[in-house]
Amino acid sequence: MKPPSDAAQPVDAVQPVLDLLSYLAGAWLAERTMLDRATGSRGTFTGVVTFTETPDGGLLLREEGTMHWPSHSGPASREYVLRPSDQPQAMDVFFRDGRPFHRMSFAPEDRHDRHWCDPDTYRVSYTWEGPQEFSYAWDVQGPAKDLLLQTRLRKEP
Repeated sequence: MKPPSDAAQPVDAVQPVLDLLSYLAGAWLAERTMLDRATGSRGTFTGVVTFTETPDGGLLLREEGTMHWPSHSGPASREYVLRPSDQPQAMDVFFRDGRPFHRMSFAPEDRHDRHWCDPDTYRVSYTWEGPQEFSYAWDVQGPAKDLLLQTRLRKEP
């Protein structure tokens, strides 16, 4: 899996104007690499991410697959709720209990966001790869964690 690219490209080639909710809806194949920079440990996640529309106009993100990490290999899953933001090309991501997490967008001026999870800072960067593919990277730094998580998603046929 190649890492998300920040190479300079014309804005139109990087991110078209799109309705993020419509773009995401459906099932995506996910591949993630995980690196613990403090220990050198490496891992992977492969699975499916589904974005299902909710009655209130948002999306339920459900990730299910298999994680391989030095301390654990087996099934892994998680869920988030995405809500429309004030811009159609962005959605606000929340934990299932309603706590805010971050903003998701491919727009060049809005594709980076951060989340503080005491005592660490989580920074995310989204990259639109085309109509059937996107990627994102989490850079987690702080006294408790030093991680790089890179994920590529491809629309299921």
